[in-house]
Amino acid sequence: MTVAYERCGALSPSADNIIFICHALTGDAHVAGIRPGEETPSGWWEQMIGPGRGIDTNHYHVICANILGGCKGTTGPSSINPATGKPYGSQFPLITVRDIVHVQYLLLTQLGVQHLAAVVGGSFGGMQALEWAIRYPSFVGRSVVVASATRLNSQALAFDIIGRQAIVQDPAWNQGDYYDSAPPKLGLASARKLAHVTYLSQHLMEDKFGREKRPEWLNADDAFHDESRRCFRTYFQIESYLEYQGSKFVERFDANSYLHITRAMDEYDLNEAFGSLDKALANIESRMLIVSLSGDWLFMPEQSEEIVTALAQKSKRVSYCHLDAPAGHDAFLTHVSDLTRVIRAFLPWVGHPIAGPATRPTPEETIIAEFTPPGARVLDLGCGSGELLSLLERERRIVGTGVEIDINHVVQTIDAGHDALLEDIDDGLRMIPPDSYDIAVLSETLQLTLRPREALLKILRIAPEAIVSFPNFGYFPIRARLLLKGRMPKAKALPFEWYDTPNIHLFTLNDFLSLCAKDNITVKHIRCLSQSKVGRFLNMIGHRNLGADRIIAHISRSPTSSL
Repeated sequence: MTVAYERCGALSPSADNIIFICHALTGDAHVAGIRPGEETPSGWWEQMIGPGRGIDTNHYHVICANILGGCKGTTGPSSINPATGKPYGSQFPLITVRDIVHVQYLLLTQLGVQHLAAVVGGSFGGMQALEWAIRYPSFVGRSVVVASATRLNSQALAFDIIGRQAIVQDPAWNQGDYYDSAPPKLGLASARKLAHVTYLSQHLMEDKFGREKRPEWLNADDAFHDESRRCFRTYFQIESYLEYQGSKFVERFDANSYLHITRAMDEYDLNEAFGSLDKALANIESRMLIVSLSGDWLFMPEQSEEIVTALAQKSKRVSYCHLDAPAGHDAFLTHVSDLTRVIRAFLPWVGHPIAGPATRPTPEETIIAEFTPPGARVLDLGCGSGELLSLLERERRIVGTGVEIDINHVVQTIDAGHDALLEDIDDGLRMIPPDSYDIAVLSETLQLTLRPREALLKILRIAPEAIVSFPNFGYFPIRARLLLKGRMPKAKALPFEWYDTPNIHLFTLNDFLSLCAKDNITVKHIRCLSQSKVGRFLNMIGHRNLGADRIIAHISRSPTSSL
């Protein structure tokens, strides 16, 4: 076999900074940089790879290879069959994703590569990145899977099936032996048009084209209109755009390669190959970053969440980001601002912890650390920038995952070396399986959730114990303001006016204890903090609901609980 590959970026003396890029369906080895004879960079992931970018070639040595079955230098159907001296054509064997990845492995070992710092892929490349992590677990340090899945859903399969039928029903296809004659351009162009529709969201297509008319149609003579009507051509800009995409594609791609690669992608199914997704991912050793895109209806976010759930079930190190990308599936190539930041933070060596040097812990953080078992797996809900996780890692040797809705905080948490899930606490806990963590922390966040009672029950499903802190609405200055002024409270623990407070639910220590009793939740410890001397005195003499401005509660699932 012949494999075409390209390399760029600085190779470290110990060769420990190599990243392998898996390209998508119709990509090639030219992922970044300027080819000989060119004046400007033309790589297909130019926005992601290069000096100072997400995959920084000042720090990393990047390798990308054209896949087996391709038509950009690697052995494929258009390659010469040494047994016949002619292109393989119909004689080219069926290939699988496993074959594709094994050839990549053979290439790297032939190049003397003994370990990858990371393997990165989007779309069909994400399937290859998954296969790398599964088949060669000790070879890969980290894996990035973007806008991909463990198998195609039925809708995606249907689009591929129609595309392949368009090619094989083109009279020029000739069972794949068309290299001595005209290739099946019409069929391949139709397949590309159909596929391209799936790469864009309805939102993007509406913004970009809508029902805009083509200028040449509006200004044409009657003969042009008559000819167009006989061919059932329309006057919409979207038709012109698709024609351009189809004609451009047939000049650079081979129909047989398209048939073989799409079939390999369609038949990829980790559940079927291993019996279950849990078994498929059981031997993974690399840290995983899974990314889904909001506007992607080809590889749905639910398919990425399925991977996260299976990895968490096996206690694997996994981060997940569901990025706002209304452009659709192709956004991982064209709209990479947030994706660049996330990948840069996730990769080793390049990330620089934003939190800086360790700071002195707050009284609340000290108590949380005291309640946290050494070496525990900790889920920090509403983790902010990961400062608490860093503290617990230093003092209690925990392995931590943060959950945050703010992309900036998630990037900072990952950059500090922790796993993180970019999700809303109210909706994002569904992907985390039961008992995935030893203890969960909900610090100054319970009052911000839409459904606090439901949040507590979900937390104690994920972990048998939890540490919850919240401001106490029963604090004496708050009561005094309500009693004397008849106005909603504003104090150090609740420093917001009623009209702009993020605190959706205001409750007291007694309210919290009552809810725990009602839901059969065991309260193991209660610590009460107060910033005033009077408050501390009231706490000391037992009037905690009156004296505490903040509460830290260590709770657990009751032995008789059905959670």
